[in-house]
Amino acid sequence: MSSDKAKEAAGSGDPVSTQDIEIEEDHEKGVHKRETWSRKIDFLLACVGFSVGLGNVWRFPYLCYKNGGGAFLIPYFLLVLIGGIPLFYLEVAVGQFMGVAGYKAWRICPLFQGIGISSTIVVFFLNCYYNVILCWAFYYMFSSFTLELPWATCGNWWNTENCTDFSQPDPYPGLNTTCTNRVVVINRPNATAPEITNTSCIPKDFQLDSVTEFWENKVLAISDGIEPDNMGTPKWDLALTLLFAWIVVYACICKGIKSSGKVMYITATSPYLFMLALLIRNSILPGARDGVEFYLKPNLTKLADMEVWVDAGTQIFFSYSISLGALTALGSYNVFNANSYRDAIIFACTNSGTSFFAGFLIFTILGHMAHEQNIPIKDVAAGGPGLAFIAYPKAVSIMPGAPIWSVLFFLMVVLLGLDSQFVGVEGVITAVVDQWPTYIRRGYRKEIFIGIVCVINFFIGLSMVCPGGMYVFQLFDYYSGSKIILFIAFFECIAIAYCYGVNRFYDNIEMMLGYRIWPYMKICWLFFSPVFCMTVFIMSVVNYSELDYRRPKKDLYVFPSWAVGIGWGMAALSAIWIPIIIIYKLYKGGCSAGSLRKLIEPEGLKDHQLRPQDKPAPTVPYDMPPPYNGGNGKDNLAYAKSTENDLSTKL
Repeated sequence: MSSDKAKEAAGSGDPVSTQDIEIEEDHEKGVHKRETWSRKIDFLLACVGFSVGLGNVWRFPYLCYKNGGGAFLIPYFLLVLIGGIPLFYLEVAVGQFMGVAGYKAWRICPLFQGIGISSTIVVFFLNCYYNVILCWAFYYMFSSFTLELPWATCGNWWNTENCTDFSQPDPYPGLNTTCTNRVVVINRPNATAPEITNTSCIPKDFQLDSVTEFWENKVLAISDGIEPDNMGTPKWDLALTLLFAWIVVYACICKGIKSSGKVMYITATSPYLFMLALLIRNSILPGARDGVEFYLKPNLTKLADMEVWVDAGTQIFFSYSISLGALTALGSYNVFNANSYRDAIIFACTNSGTSFFAGFLIFTILGHMAHEQNIPIKDVAAGGPGLAFIAYPKAVSIMPGAPIWSVLFFLMVVLLGLDSQFVGVEGVITAVVDQWPTYIRRGYRKEIFIGIVCVINFFIGLSMVCPGGMYVFQLFDYYSGSKIILFIAFFECIAIAYCYGVNRFYDNIEMMLGYRIWPYMKICWLFFSPVFCMTVFIMSVVNYSELDYRRPKKDLYVFPSWAVGIGWGMAALSAIWIPIIIIYKLYKGGCSAGSLRKLIEPEGLKDHQLRPQDKPAPTVPYDMPPPYNGGNGKDNLAYAKSTENDLSTKL
C-alpha cells in the first residue's frame, strides 16, 4: 500500500497494520502478495492436518508395541508437557511475530540463523520418504476395488507354501499334534508311537498370514538388503502410485495456502469418523481385550531402559512436527494479532489424543491377530511402518463388506497423509520464497519452483520403491528425521530464551495476543525444554545402535557400514549449518562485546514489532525558534511540551 493509501485508510478509521502496508507495497511493485489464512480456524486445521497424520497412526502405536505397551505412555505424556507443547508454540510464535519463515525468520537472533537452514533440510528429507507411505496407501486403496480383498486369502501367485489361514478351525481339536517334516503327527496318550497322518502342515516358526505375505511379496517385493545387488529397479506399479501421490500434492499446494486451506476442512476432520467406526468393529473381536490390556498395562521395568525415553522424546518431536521449519511457516501466515496460543493448546490436546486413540485401534486388532495365531501379542507382527500395513489391512479384511471398508480406510490414510505432506512441502517452499521474494513471487515462478521441488523429491523417492527400497526408507527415517531435530530444538531454546531474551519474547507475545500468557512457557523455554532436548539427544547417542530391520520369520538384518555412513552424512548435512553460520557471523562481525551484542539483536524489525522501550528516542532539533532560545521559563516549558506532542504525533 502506498503512503497515500495508508494515510487514507488511517484517516477513515480502518485498522491497517504495518505488516499489511509492507505486503501491499511489494504487490504494487509486481511481487505477488504474501498470503495469510482466510479464516482464523485455517491455521489450527493446518497444524492439525500437518502434525496429526500417519505418525500418529503407525509410528506411535509401533513405539508402544516396541516398548512394552503402556510403559511408553508415561514418559510420552510427561515429555509432552515439558517439551512438546512449549517448543511447538515457540516455533509458531516466532513465525507469527517475524511474518516470514526459514532463514529470515531467525533474524530474530542473527547468530542462530543456521536454525532456519537446518530445519529446512530436515523437512526436505522428510518429504522425500513421507510421500512413499502415501504411495503405499494409494496402492492398497486401488487394490481394494475388487469383490474380494487380495490379501484376505492364500493361494495367490505371490503367496508361498508358508502362507497360513489362521481363521480355519483346528482339524484335530483336543489332540496333541506337531508338525514334523511338514506332515501332521498326532501324539495320542498311551500310544506306543506317534501317529503320522497324510495331512500336510507348516511348522509354527515358518507360518505367515496372507496379509503379511501380500505386504512383503506383492507390494514391496522386498529383497534381502540394501546392497547394490539387492536393490533392483523401481517397481513400475509403485513408481506410478508415487508419481500419482506427488501430482496430488502439487495440485493441493500450487496455488498456495488459499487453496490448501480449503482442502484441510476435509483432510483434517474426516479421518476421525473412519477411525471411530473401525474401533467399534474391532472392539467386539475375540482377543481385542487382551490387546487393550497390553496397550494400557505398563511394564514399569521398561522405564529403566533409556531407549524408551529416547523413543518417547523423538516421537513427540515427530508428531508435533518440531524443528522441521513448517510450524514457523504456518505461523508466519497468521495475522500479527492471531490467538495462536489458544490454538497451540487445542492442537496439543488433539494431537496427543489422536495418538492415544489410534493406539486402541491398533492394539484391538493386534490382540485379535494374536488370539487367532495363539502367540503373544508382542510377536504378532513385525515392527516399523509395516505394522500399519499389516494390522490395518487385517482389520478391514474381517469386516462385512470388506472391500468397501478397505477403500474408505485407506482413503482415510491418504487424507491423513496428504495434508501432512503438502504442508511439509509448503515449509520448504515458504523458506526459499521468503528468502528471495522479489525473484520467485512474480508471475508463475512460484508454481514452477514448486513443481521443480516435487520432481526432485519424486526421483529421490524412486529409490524407495525398488525391491530394496524399504531399507532406503528405514535409512531416511532413522537418521534424517529422529535425533537431529532434538539438536536443532535445543538451539532454538538458547536463541530465544537466552540470546534474544525470554522476557522480551514474552512482551512480543503480549503485543500479538493482547494479554500476557502463563509463565509456564517461560520456565519451560529457560530450563525444562533445553534440558529435555539435550538429555534425550545425549541418551540417544549413548544408547545408539546400528540400524537394523526385522522381517517376520526372518533373521535380523543389520545395515552395512557404508549405508550407516550415508545415514550419518544426511544427519550431518542437517545439523552442521548451525555451527557454520555461527562461525561465519563471528568471523564477519568480530568477537568483541559490541559485535556479539549486535549478533543477538534482531534485524529488520518493523515499527509494529518493537516495544516502546525498543523504539529510538526522539531527537531534539538543532534549530530551535526564539521562544526556546530566549524568553521566560514558562514559554520554554510550554514550547517543549508542544514540540514533544508534535514529535510523538509524527512518530
